[in-house]
Amino acid sequence: MQTFLKKAKATIHTLISIKLLANLAMLVTVTLWGISFISIKTAVSEVPPITLALLRFMIASTILLIITKKIEPTTKLLPRDLGKMIIAGFFGITLYFFFENTALRLTTASSAALITSIIPIIAITLDILVFKTKVSFIQCIGIIIAMSGAYLAITANGRLDFSSQTFIGNLLIVGAMLSWSLYTLLNKSFQGKYSGLFLTTYQSLFGTIFLIPLSLFEYKEWHLFSLTAFGNILFLAIGCSALGYFLYIYALSKLDVTITTLYLNLMSIIGVLGGHLFLQETIFPAQIVGGAMIISSIIMINFTTLPTKDLACDKT
Repeated sequence: MQTFLKKAKATIHTLISIKLLANLAMLVTVTLWGISFISIKTAVSEVPPITLALLRFMIASTILLIITKKIEPTTKLLPRDLGKMIIAGFFGITLYFFFENTALRLTTASSAALITSIIPIIAITLDILVFKTKVSFIQCIGIIIAMSGAYLAITANGRLDFSSQTFIGNLLIVGAMLSWSLYTLLNKSFQGKYSGLFLTTYQSLFGTIFLIPLSLFEYKEWHLFSLTAFGNILFLAIGCSALGYFLYIYALSKLDVTITTLYLNLMSIIGVLGGHLFLQETIFPAQIVGGAMIISSIIMINFTTLPTKDLACDKT
């Protein structure tokens, strides 16, 4: 009996340790991704947006490929999945970071971080439209609240102003969110075939390949950049894209998807606070209200019956 109790106690202790480690991994991940908006905003002031994405993912893809070959040496990409994998890389890496990096030349890191919180809502809406997923009345209310909040977060003052660079930058962030949501839907066809690490590695590689010719359009802006910009590129590549995603995959394997989605909501809060503290950015009251509406609606939807797996924002 004593032996059984000792084993049970050891098992419980191990499980608690694993949960704590997974929660810590998730907290580190959202912190890295929240700070990434500040890092991009700083780097893009010296490095053109597509070139920045190219440099970031050349480094990140190399690291991810080494890790993948070490952990999954026998996993191969099936020829019939090659086309979809390339398209997913284009939407999830090339197009997403073209929109996001370009947007951060025009808008603030705080606004960008706030608007990215709509990803789960866009993904859920697309899931409803494409896969005809059934939703409850409460879920519909949650989506409407989130869209209203997104309008406030994007416009900042409740009015559409296409002459404003900030407003255009905010719209580009929405474009990035749409691109990522399409990427999420494309990845549904890979469920059960490949691990998250394998998908991220090869989609990053294909996305990087697309970035090479696109970066040539920015050659007139190429010049030597500062050590600060270089440090931010390394942080984005190693910290956010390689380490961040590796920790995220680990956390997903140990925690319920609802918990990880709620953690991801912290990313926007960290981004907003970071923009205010480090870049002295101003966040408007309407945007705070909009952000609160979006996050509240996501919590509402996550505690209902709509499946949330793979709808979370796993921003690399």
